[in-house]
Amino acid sequence: MKDLKHIFSYMKPYRWDFMIAVFLIFVETVFEMIIPILMTDIIDIGIPQRDYPLLYQQGGLMIFCALIALITGLLFSRFAARAAYGFGANLRLAEYKKIQNYSFSNLDHFSSSSLVTRLTTDVTVMQTAISSGIRPLVRSPIMLIMGITLSFILNRRLALVFVICAPILGLILALIVHRVGPLYNRQQNAIDHLNNRIQEGLTAIRAIKAFVREDYETEQFENVNQELMDISYNTSRHAVFNLPAFQMVMYTVIVLIMWNGGQYILAGNMKVGELTGFLSYVLQIMNSLMMISNIFLMLTRSLASARRIHQVLEEEPSLVSPENPLSEVPSGEITFENVSFKYYSKAEKNTQFLPCLQPACSESQEPEVTIGIIGGTGASKSTLVQLIPRLYDATEGIVRVGGHRVQDYDLKALRDAVGIVLQKNILFSGSIRENLLWGNPLADDEMLWDACKKAAADEFLSHMPQGLDTDLGQGGVNVSGGQKQRLCIARTLLKNPKILIFDDCTSAVDTATETRIRQSLASLTQVTKLIIAQRITSVMDADKIIILDDGQIHAVGTHQDLLASDPIYQEIYYSQMKGGTHHGENI
Repeated sequence: MKDLKHIFSYMKPYRWDFMIAVFLIFVETVFEMIIPILMTDIIDIGIPQRDYPLLYQQGGLMIFCALIALITGLLFSRFAARAAYGFGANLRLAEYKKIQNYSFSNLDHFSSSSLVTRLTTDVTVMQTAISSGIRPLVRSPIMLIMGITLSFILNRRLALVFVICAPILGLILALIVHRVGPLYNRQQNAIDHLNNRIQEGLTAIRAIKAFVREDYETEQFENVNQELMDISYNTSRHAVFNLPAFQMVMYTVIVLIMWNGGQYILAGNMKVGELTGFLSYVLQIMNSLMMISNIFLMLTRSLASARRIHQVLEEEPSLVSPENPLSEVPSGEITFENVSFKYYSKAEKNTQFLPCLQPACSESQEPEVTIGIIGGTGASKSTLVQLIPRLYDATEGIVRVGGHRVQDYDLKALRDAVGIVLQKNILFSGSIRENLLWGNPLADDEMLWDACKKAAADEFLSHMPQGLDTDLGQGGVNVSGGQKQRLCIARTLLKNPKILIFDDCTSAVDTATETRIRQSLASLTQVTKLIIAQRITSVMDADKIIILDDGQIHAVGTHQDLLASDPIYQEIYYSQMKGGTHHGENI
């Protein structure tokens, strides 16, 4: 219930719509319950005695009650829909905002497919619980209370049947809810698996076709789809048992009442109209009990979804700004002081130990240095640079930027001062202009083209009919991998950061284009540049080169120093440069 209380706090902007909807359904139910009483007088008095004024009076009242019930029912639908869909929109927005504030470590707690399910299916379940659950939630107790009360007024002895049936119905409901509750959790998890398979299949559709794995992927989808069907069927099989069980009890009650009521009529202790009205209330009572049982089933599923949504909302970001943060990064000076990092607290092999790393700075504390980082796959090159903008926090040790701990900065200010081009280049649906403006929303065409020129993207943009307004398609499918990399570099340059990090972001461009990009980067001043690369040509002109090996800094030095003394650097250099030259060096 704690989960539901938190979830329903997002109903607050629509609380008046909700309350009006409740009031309207209350009025509708009351007027519906009056109709059988009016009908009793018509059958017992009006028709036998040919009392036409009574017939017209009671008939008119019945029509009036029916119209009021109809109007209030229609108005209820309007207000209930507004409350339900507004609540759902607020809930999705709250989840999305929360996810945007997550750090990478928070995102590791959820799969992307699970988050999609929690934003869509689970919210829809809660939304449906409002739109479809208010009516039975309000109607059922009113119908039950009024029906039992009026039944006792009409005939106390017949009404005692309900006292016998109520415990039986309660036991049936308890057994069904107990069985179905865990199945709803399994059903939502199965939806997670299905969404994950769909997401992977659509994202990797080109690789699937390239490896001719359509049949395999279809088989995998069929498996998760069958899993969802089996769990859904099993859940439904237990849930639908609710209806026949209640119908069995209801028909048993009706038979008993008809039998005893017939005896009372023959004995002269009851009139036909009274029995007719009593049976109407019996049906109302039984319907209310069935609605209550359905409410419990709906509540059980809603609780399962509420828990999943609550897990997203209660997850506290592991990386937050301090209480009194620094709002400006003074320089691009970077210092690593005996830093170690591991992705999981219990991990051992994933621990990266990084000795002191202190790039040289000018006397004015305005660094204009280029640091190259090379190493084999799994050497923790990307891990190292992700600690600088606090995408992760170091497990031990201190990372400083501009002479201050990264934890002392406002996260937005720190990340605005750090421009990073990741290995996986991400472009968004829309035009090239819209994607570049991510770097600087206020940039004009001159600034955009200047950034594209530095990133060597101008050469292919100039041949596009629409230039900067060319549509990229979903994920940038309308440009090649190399073009995508250059656009990502241009977008990052527009930030004018104090620290530039290039994480193997030129792997898809030719050497001539890479050379042009390196020359453009060399012209940038008052910025620290960190270049992670597999190609030794990408880093050999750097002021300092760091060699990472198995999560540790193996060696630090210039190209000439490392070429003369370090065996790992020598091996990389000669294997890549065999048969070539660089700056006049003969190989």
